[in-house]
Amino acid sequence: MSIKVYTDGACKGNPGPGGWGVYIKFNNEEKDLYGGNPETTNNQMEMQAALEALKYLKDEDEAIKLYTDSNYLRQGITDWIHKWKLNNWRTASKKPVANRDLWIEISDLNEKMNVEWNWVKGHAGDPGNERADQLANMGAENV
Repeated sequence: MSIKVYTDGACKGNPGPGGWGVYIKFNNEEKDLYGGNPETTNNQMEMQAALEALKYLKDEDEAIKLYTDSNYLRQGITDWIHKWKLNNWRTASKKPVANRDLWIEISDLNEKMNVEWNWVKGHAGDPGNERADQLANMGAENV
């Protein structure tokens, strides 16, 4: 059995007020998490959603299937991060990696957990993604 997690970020302006949302489904239980930041970016909120999900689930032994509509997040944690670490947190063009602090936190938790990172098309009717989107917008509205 695995835990299904849907994460999403929202931003009203980029940068601007933003929110993150997490929808967790395991067995017959569901859990909603959300929050926001008065001055942030969409990518930061996508990352914050994943970070909050991992923090919430850090003591679980079950495999986690995490779904995000952010290619930046999915590719960053599954591919790019390995090169960034080897290059002292520099991109291929030798620039500092944006959002390094969030990448480090996500990576530290990811390495201790069994997480499968999946991309899902946003705003395409996937019920879990739609719920995470609603939660992210709630987070953005409440900052």
